[in-house]
Amino acid sequence: MLNIGQMNRLRVIKQVDFGLFLDGDKYGNILLPKRYVPSSAKIGDELDVFIYLDSDDCIIATTLTPKVMVGQCAHLEVKDVNAVGAFLDWGLPKDLLVPYNEQLKPMEAGNSYVVTVYLDQHTSRITASSRLSHHLEERASGLKVQQEVNLIICGRTDLGFKAVINHTHLGLIFRDNSPRTLLYGEKLKGYIKEIRPDRKIGLSLQPVNSKVRDELTDVILNFLKENGGVSTLTDKSEPEEIYAQYKVSKGIYKNALSKLYKERKILITKEKITLV
Repeated sequence: MLNIGQMNRLRVIKQVDFGLFLDGDKYGNILLPKRYVPSSAKIGDELDVFIYLDSDDCIIATTLTPKVMVGQCAHLEVKDVNAVGAFLDWGLPKDLLVPYNEQLKPMEAGNSYVVTVYLDQHTSRITASSRLSHHLEERASGLKVQQEVNLIICGRTDLGFKAVINHTHLGLIFRDNSPRTLLYGEKLKGYIKEIRPDRKIGLSLQPVNSKVRDELTDVILNFLKENGGVSTLTDKSEPEEIYAQYKVSKGIYKNALSKLYKERKILITKEKITLV
């Protein structure tokens, strides 16, 4: 089955002066223009091609790989804005359309936005949207706590940073679970920290388990022993300060301090922690 907006492996069935025709099954013969034809291609070969609609809304193939495909999210720059909508640079000759009703806020040429790409059911056109919550799941399904995931930072709130999870879900990295200020559009690895009773997803940028916490407690104790038994990094310190010293998020650091305090190995005040 041929999938528009994705890579497909199609068989060459005819060669003409202006390119090759590929077997598109129920979609008929699909043209691969001459400028994309591999020099060694011949009838009977199977080629990996991306399938999309050209400026005349005809199905066409290319050996170019776009920056994003249907079912994925990406951080893309706006090349132009007109009466139809905004047009994004996704690495193909025909720019990717974001209709006005799919723009979370009015897009401007030269700016970049995190979008999700889908196939419009009415027109079969490949379309993008910055209204991520309309197309992605905000409640956990098929995800597990401590699972490693791919993230794209897509927004910021008073609580922390919004992120796209594996191109399919939306979650939140609370500020204490972020070791630094995250950049809009940034791609990074993360972990499912929690799935709340309302199925909303909490994220962390570091593994969420007792082993990490226990290893950190040893590091903190060694630091205290080497520095006169005192540290000014408390549970009130800024996440950036904690990350600079221990390369962990504030949340993990606070958990380690809590464990040490309960074991009566340290004392904690607003200004410092002290080795007992």
